[in-house]
Amino acid sequence: MVPKRVFFTKGVGVHKEKLASFELALRAAGLAHCNLVLVSSIYPPGCKIISKEEGLKLLRPGEIVFAVYDRESNNEPNRLSAASIGLAIPSDPSMHGYLSEHHSFGETDERAGDYAEDLAASMLATTVGIEFDPELDWDEREHLFKMSGKIVRTSNITQSAVGNKDGLWTTVFAAAVFINDDSLSVETGKFEGDAAWPNDDANQGETARQIPEPHEPAAGEPDKHHRAGSDEKAVRSAGQEQPLKAARDQQEVNKALHRVPQ
Repeated sequence: MVPKRVFFTKGVGVHKEKLASFELALRAAGLAHCNLVLVSSIYPPGCKIISKEEGLKLLRPGEIVFAVYDRESNNEPNRLSAASIGLAIPSDPSMHGYLSEHHSFGETDERAGDYAEDLAASMLATTVGIEFDPELDWDEREHLFKMSGKIVRTSNITQSAVGNKDGLWTTVFAAAVFINDDSLSVETGKFEGDAAWPNDDANQGETARQIPEPHEPAAGEPDKHHRAGSDEKAVRSAGQEQPLKAARDQQEVNKALHRVPQ
């Protein structure tokens, strides 16, 4: 299975329980109704980026969803935390790109996002053969990567938040979510499994139409059921008479053979 579509989303949640704060962050991102499976950092060749709104319409409750995501949690008042996903796409559509995950404390959206974007671009650069000095800052490397003509796009999605002042758990979350090939829009109101499970109401009607209703003979019309029963009795009677007739014939033959010597 190679995903053909992906969308990016993020969220933040605050709660006295750490797990509940993560749940609220997932709700803010629109993914709380799915089972997320964390995958590694490969961006599939030719994968189309769609909007969050469009992507969420294609997810079904309880669906197993593959995603590259990152999160960070803390319960320290006023502590800044961030979670980020970086993206780097090659100019050659037949090649794969890279997604990166990064989480940190004390970094703004911009700084955490640049770091994640740098990670993804650097991984892709080593794959496509771009030589660069790892000691250069991100702005210089970004210019070098794009000037090479081998990397067409880099970007990131980042969620940061300041820790709750009352010491509640604060969770930040960011993700690149892949759409499964068999996903259907919730707007259709129908899952693929519906094709295998017929509509009960409709088929009940069809079944009822296929069952012949009892036929009452009209005045003067012979009763077919009665005639069928009579014919059956006649056949049985004929079957019983045949052995008796054969026995009588055999007796006549025996008498004739007995008279011959005399």
